[in-house]
Amino acid sequence: MENWADNLIREYAAGREQLGRLKEYLDKDNPVDEQDIKQINSMIESMSFAIEWMETGKQPGTFRGIDKRGIYQRQYFESIEVIPDIMEQLDINNKKLYLTREEKLILADIFASLSLRERQCFILYTAQGMSMGKIAEVVGVSKATVQSYITRAKKKVVERVY
Repeated sequence: MENWADNLIREYAAGREQLGRLKEYLDKDNPVDEQDIKQINSMIESMSFAIEWMETGKQPGTFRGIDKRGIYQRQYFESIEVIPDIMEQLDINNKKLYLTREEKLILADIFASLSLRERQCFILYTAQGMSMGKIAEVVGVSKATVQSYITRAKKKVVERVY
């Protein structure tokens, strides 16, 4: 599951590449182009700094920080953007399922604790009722790998809930 940070990283990287190509066409001996090269180098350096910050989740050059995926996933799940879609699908006997704010935060915490593959396999297995073999085909991994993902996801869910 891609998030906004992954999209932004890709856009910054593409922009940095374009600047690099632009810089190659400039003449280093021309005083006018020399000033442009300095400006472009500054822009490339700034973009590289921003990309590294987004990729690592911490300011470049510092030793403290948080894993990028963890912080951005937590923000995404805590915004509860994905939960209304799930709730619409859980219409049981024409009775809507309503979650309290606290229950939604617990669910967001559970989702954030799972890796992308664990989340995919766990949801396909528990919510969609797919077999492990079918999940393996859909996700593109072996059945044993799917079983491992589901086992790890169940363990994490139990740790978070109890």
